[in-house]
Amino acid sequence: MDKIAKLASENGVLIFSKSTCCLCYAVQILFRDLGVQPLVHEIDHDPEGKEIEKALMRMGCSGPVPAVYIGGKLMGSTNEVMSLHLSGSLIQLLRPYQQANLSSHD
Repeated sequence: MDKIAKLASENGVLIFSKSTCCLCYAVQILFRDLGVQPLVHEIDHDPEGKEIEKALMRMGCSGPVPAVYIGGKLMGSTNEVMSLHLSGSLIQLLRPYQQANLSSHD
């Protein structure tokens, strides 16, 4: 879907979310704790939300939200993000997007 590709390419860190989703909220807090301010696109507030949800599922998301993009690339949903975090890979992927004042604490 063009809207997904456009948002992903224009924003370093993008999370497709639903305002009622606790896993989405947890991923957002994790990113903020790591010094990154992701663009959060609440699909339940988007008139095209149902189409976005279907497109994310077709693209391989295990659940439609949260769908996390870093550097324009789909990373996946909560399980994939947490696996990356536990392996130490997530911080490497997020380093270019960290706020300057937080990037020095490795």
